[in-house]
Amino acid sequence: MNFLRVPYLSDIDQHTPLREISLVLDAAPKQQLGYVPWAEYPYHPEVHFSIAHSSDAVFIKYFVKEKAIRAVNYTLNSPVYNDSCVEFFIGFNDEPAYYNFEFNCIGTPLIAYGEDRTNRQLLPTDISQQIKYKSVLTNDQNQESVGWELTLLIPVTAFYYHHIQSLKGQHCVANFYKCGDELPEPHFVTWSNIQWPQPNFHLRQFFGALEFE
Repeated sequence: MNFLRVPYLSDIDQHTPLREISLVLDAAPKQQLGYVPWAEYPYHPEVHFSIAHSSDAVFIKYFVKEKAIRAVNYTLNSPVYNDSCVEFFIGFNDEPAYYNFEFNCIGTPLIAYGEDRTNRQLLPTDISQQIKYKSVLTNDQNQESVGWELTLLIPVTAFYYHHIQSLKGQHCVANFYKCGDELPEPHFVTWSNIQWPQPNFHLRQFFGALEFE
């Protein structure tokens, strides 16, 4: 199981401009999505992320390089996993339910809560709309890949079913993903490894551990 300490930042919060948050995360330690758990989907785009939190929000920045990108989903809670997509799943305490935060490369979100892959409850629209994002297409001298970055600001109010005041001191389980179900080379890449016969990100037993400092 992967383990990660999430640093606490006292000088930014959910009201800080995303451009500033993005620069802070550029300088933060980066984690790699190093696992490609399913042999029938061997393509492994280059994906890293950095993460931090403040008194009222979680900040995540994904750094992606892949052969092709797709972004056809523009509306809230549309199937963004079919596009060039990054995901953050997190569960609190020992309960079986967890949140899935999924975003395509232009920032369209799909956000829900539940105990497994099929029985999930979408978050209220006004809660999902509190999440902020900044998407940037990056130029790459290597014409064989396309680079993009996505900065996310997830306020603690997005953990709608938990009424969390602050994440400081919280121990959680989580996983980070990259997928693209309808790309020319479909792929499923993970931070914490999944040992399962077929692609499935909704397996809480394989989540890694997060400790919010």
